[in-house]
Amino acid sequence: MAESSTHKRPVRIAGCSGGFTDRSRAIESLASDPEVDAIIGDWLSEMTMTVHGSGKARNAREGAPKQQLTLEERQKTAMYAETFLQCFEPAMAKLAANKAKLAVNAGASDTELLAEVVQRMVRDAGYDMKVAWVEGDDVTEQVERLAKEGEQFESLMHGKKLEEWGMEPVCAQAYLGGMGIAVALREGADIVICGRVADAAPVIGVAAWWHGWEWNHLDELAGALVAGHLIECSAYVTGGYYSGFKDLIKQGKHFNMGFPIAEVDHKGECTLVKEKNSGGCVTVASATSQLVYEIQGPLYYNCDVVADISDIKMVQVDEDKVHVSGVKGLPPPPTTKVGITAPAGFQAEWHIYLCGLDMEDKCKITEDQVRYALGDDIKKFSLLKFHQNGTSPIDAPSLDLATVDFRIFAQSRDPEIMRPDIPTGFNRRVLEVFLQSAPGASLSNDLRQVVPKPYYEYWVALLPQSELRHRVHCLWKKNDDSSAGVIAMPVPPVTRTYPRQQASYETANPVDLASFGPTVRAPLGYIVMARSGDKASDCNVGFFVRHDDEWDWLRSFMTMDRVKELLGPNEYKGKPIDRFEIPAINAVHFLLHDHLDRGYNACSNYDTLGKLAGEYMRAKTVDLPKKFLDRGRI
Repeated sequence: MAESSTHKRPVRIAGCSGGFTDRSRAIESLASDPEVDAIIGDWLSEMTMTVHGSGKARNAREGAPKQQLTLEERQKTAMYAETFLQCFEPAMAKLAANKAKLAVNAGASDTELLAEVVQRMVRDAGYDMKVAWVEGDDVTEQVERLAKEGEQFESLMHGKKLEEWGMEPVCAQAYLGGMGIAVALREGADIVICGRVADAAPVIGVAAWWHGWEWNHLDELAGALVAGHLIECSAYVTGGYYSGFKDLIKQGKHFNMGFPIAEVDHKGECTLVKEKNSGGCVTVASATSQLVYEIQGPLYYNCDVVADISDIKMVQVDEDKVHVSGVKGLPPPPTTKVGITAPAGFQAEWHIYLCGLDMEDKCKITEDQVRYALGDDIKKFSLLKFHQNGTSPIDAPSLDLATVDFRIFAQSRDPEIMRPDIPTGFNRRVLEVFLQSAPGASLSNDLRQVVPKPYYEYWVALLPQSELRHRVHCLWKKNDDSSAGVIAMPVPPVTRTYPRQQASYETANPVDLASFGPTVRAPLGYIVMARSGDKASDCNVGFFVRHDDEWDWLRSFMTMDRVKELLGPNEYKGKPIDRFEIPAINAVHFLLHDHLDRGYNACSNYDTLGKLAGEYMRAKTVDLPKKFLDRGRI
């Protein structure tokens, strides 16, 4: 759809991807709708950043200079999101016909290469679409230099200094904002390929281009930032990962959940809808579920703007249509987030299946025998962890339900101790005790996890925005002059320094819980929804209720001590917990600092992404007001 001459009509921005595994039909389906003005997509995560970043560093060490290689040769070792091309190729015709803009972060660590590949695909197919790419997220050189000059790069998760890490970084990637995307679109780009821009940055860029916003449009940019957060993970806002999913099953809407569309108006407010003829839902509850996911507090930081979501409001204006307002904009910080990757060693794991009576003793004999077999070599492991996962109830209805997975998780910097093919390695030491083991001990018929894999650790800190080489490359303007079509992006003209510790508080004037009447002992999740996630090793959990008259109970009930109680002694790590409230959407949010074991890439727990934490706590029994429960459980 052509842009409005006044730029006052809301711009319709569709979210086509929340990760490299999302549905390949997305771009084509959304581009087929002539009412969609732009399509954005997120192909990256902290996991893919470490894979792509370390791979790019390896290619630089071992490969030939790119000037000596053809495009096809460079593609063989490409470190961009290859699944993007599977989505893009079938969508080219619809993108060209309906003139929808496309802005994605699929470039990962080979953004220029992906842009060149896309440009060639477009030209070979005979379409007149202009391609731009955004540079500046690779800050490996800057981080190395600043570290040598004494920069501490304190972790945002636990406050330790980079020098305490004990790792040798191989790459560093900064989170760019969306204003570079806006510039590319203003220059005439139809397709903008980015690397590590912030997840919500493409929406900021599209909205700023459409409405003509500049750095001083803080409220508007902040509204677009929140709109971007809401649609950046595709179906997360339309019924995915939603505590109320059973309602979708009852309505037959749990299939093919629609990709979201944010209609961002000139004030930065947005209306959420979803693609036509699709499953899922757009409700205040489904939108709240996504809002409280992966946030860190009442301030949502971005290097373009800071969004204060304390007073955010959501209103159901129609079926599958929610209006979002109340976001306040503040100046951006002078810094941006940077993720630093380092190789940490090798990882392998064994899974032994046990069943029946005396389960704790069966796990004990297995662990004792493995520890004895390893002997003094046990000191060579940086981590050796034994998990009993599951229980074996008496009179279980099936053998599968009675089977416990006894997991032995190992990490070491010593490649020899991890070798699977020698008698002194981890694999053989576990295997050799098998004939001595507990009755019924059994193996999986897939032992690929006993083969060690390299693993990485990921360090998150802050980098001055002044260190970024943030530039936009307009490929259609490129010629023999290397500077042709290259636009240097300035740092924000006005910034504000924020304390690292966000506002955290218990509720004001809590209501006596006894005033809500008789209670019933039942799982918290019968009346409370939740959503949790990760940022590196931090875990966040948002709790919210369906009815306004339940808010006073929720805010009074859900204290920091209550979260510790719900987690229990095995899960609460003794580390700080932050709390804040979003009253207009009946939500209480908690940030569990450094709760996850080093984050996804190195995590030894099953909950590598923090996504299980909310559902774990919802399943804990508490005293629920009977009058709320009488309305029917979630």
